[in-house]
Amino acid sequence: MAEIHLDRDVLSALQEVMEGEFGALLETFISDSHQRLQQLHKASDRRQLAATAHSFKGSSSNMGAVHLAALCHRLEQSAADLAPQDVDALVAQIDREFAIVSQLYRQEADAFRG
Repeated sequence: MAEIHLDRDVLSALQEVMEGEFGALLETFISDSHQRLQQLHKASDRRQLAATAHSFKGSSSNMGAVHLAALCHRLEQSAADLAPQDVDALVAQIDREFAIVSQLYRQEADAFRG
């Protein structure tokens, strides 16, 4: 299941680079992502929505959260053209995917700390 959501090669590379700070990196990503999700929900216009989705896509991609990054990319690319209910549905998908990813990252952090 995790392979669908996370790119293990990216996580391995991050663990090598970050060494002892890998767990802190995962926790920082989770915390920052919560803020980005709140921004998506509170976006006052489509431009702000697309900008937040772009930012979230970049951090998700850098952290190996490939499906989350793809959903954010879809929102970024289509924010201006989607009907409001479709925006809400896509943001809900991002919420659900982030819930999965954050749980997987917490498991990674716990395993890393041993």
